[in-house]
Amino acid sequence: MIESTKITAIIPTLNEEFNIEEAIKSVGFADEIIVIDSFSDDNTVPLAKKLGVKVIQREFDNFSSQKNYAISLAKHNWIYVLDADERVNEALKHEILHAVEHPNDHVGFYIYRAFYFFDRRINYGGWQRDKVIRLFRKDKCRYDGKLVHELIEYDGKIDFLKEKIEHYSYQNYDYYSIKLDQYTSLQAEELFKKNRRVNAYHVTIKPIYRFCSHYILRFGFLDGFPGFVLANHHAYGVFTRYVKLWLLYKNKK
Repeated sequence: MIESTKITAIIPTLNEEFNIEEAIKSVGFADEIIVIDSFSDDNTVPLAKKLGVKVIQREFDNFSSQKNYAISLAKHNWIYVLDADERVNEALKHEILHAVEHPNDHVGFYIYRAFYFFDRRINYGGWQRDKVIRLFRKDKCRYDGKLVHELIEYDGKIDFLKEKIEHYSYQNYDYYSIKLDQYTSLQAEELFKKNRRVNAYHVTIKPIYRFCSHYILRFGFLDGFPGFVLANHHAYGVFTRYVKLWLLYKNKK
């Protein structure tokens, strides 16, 4: 029988030795922790096993399938999904536990994320509105099949938690660059499957617009130099995505 107030925490990983120990410790309140690993070739798996959590390795196809597979193995009905570069602080921990004890007919909860750039909190550039459904009932919610930026389909009411997830994508510049490379490759593959074509607009105007959107329209300039770097990275990500899409068509020919 599935206990109604117990939680399974799920952490998807690929080469996360820099983050995995702190990530696991931050969800230590969970009754079960599952690391779903895409065959990392660093120390991610040994470090996770050393902390006594359940480690499952599965060939990566897309984020939704990876998470849904781990969810299917969870012992408990309440699921909390944590990216390896995120942390749950004490205040959020207590709010999560309270939400599970008193869901008030809600089947899931949005949680806002506080984004950090080398330990500095970023307050503008669109990051202040970044929210994700991370706490939910597995019998009422499921990830859809998108390769990147997967969404949760849910049957019921969704609420918001007040506390925020601490998101540390930029603890290490090289780590973030590798992550950006992985995401742009997946985005290019997704566009390729949809038969989207590349033109001059995608590699000129669209990256410039993305930079202006984050740095000017969303007030990223108020975060100083970090705001400039982040806006520039987003613009470069758009450019790289379409270059990779162009290469996919070129290689196909």
